Amino acid sequence: MSADKTNKAAAKRGGAQDAKPRSGWLWSLPLLVFLGLAGLFWYALGSGDPHRLPSALLDKPVPEFSLPPIEGLPDHRQGFSSKDLATGEPTIVNVWASWCGPCREEHPVLTELSKKPGVRLFGINYKDDPAGARSFLGRFGDPFDRVGSDRTGRVGINWGVYGVPETYVVDGTGKIVYRHIGPLTSQAIDDELLPRIEAERDKAKATAETTAEPKAETGNATK
Repeated sequence: MSADKTNKAAAKRGGAQDAKPRSGWLWSLPLLVFLGLAGLFWYALGSGDPHRLPSALLDKPVPEFSLPPIEGLPDHRQGFSSKDLATGEPTIVNVWASWCGPCREEHPVLTELSKKPGVRLFGINYKDDPAGARSFLGRFGDPFDRVGSDRTGRVGINWGVYGVPETYVVDGTGKIVYRHIGPLTSQAIDDELLPRIEAERDKAKATAETTAEPKAETGNATK
C-alpha cells in the first residue's frame, strides 16, 4: 500500500473516531435537560410543597416593566409598572390567561381573596387576546385592582414564568419575596399567602419606625 493510501486510511479512521464523541455528546443533551428539570421538581417535593420551585428572582427587585391595560376595558381601568409595586405596601401579583383551564378553577379563590381587607391584587394577563381576556373577566368577574396586558409574554418571561397560573408576593420595596406555582387554593392563601403579606406589613412598619426614631431624637436635641 502506498504512503498516500495509508495516510488517507488513517485520516478516515481518525475522523470516524472524532465523530463518535461528538455524536455521543449530542445524544446526551436531552438527558442533561431532563436531569436538570428532574432536579428542580425533586427540590420542590423535598421541600414538602410541590407548588414552590426555586426562582432566580426571589429576594430580588422585580425587573423593570410597564404594562398597558387590556384593550377595550373601561377607561378607568389601569395597567401598571414596576414602580407601582414599590409604594410601601405588599402586593399580590397573579399571572393568568383566558385560555388557561386552571385559571378558571382558581378565579373564584382570587375573587374571595380580593375581598379581604388591605389586599392589593394585581394581574398580569399573559400571552392573551384582548377579546378573550375581556370575555373572561366579564364572565367570571374582575378581582384585580389593576391588570396589565403582557401580550408578547416578555414581562412574564423576565419574571421567570413558565406556565400559568402563577402568583407572586412583592414587598413594599418592589422585591419578590414569594412565588406560588399553579392555581391558588383557599388553604394556600390562609397558610402561606396571607401570613406572608402580614409579615411584610410588619417588616415595613418596623422599618418605618426605626427610620423615624433618629429624626425624633434629633428634633428633641435642637429644642
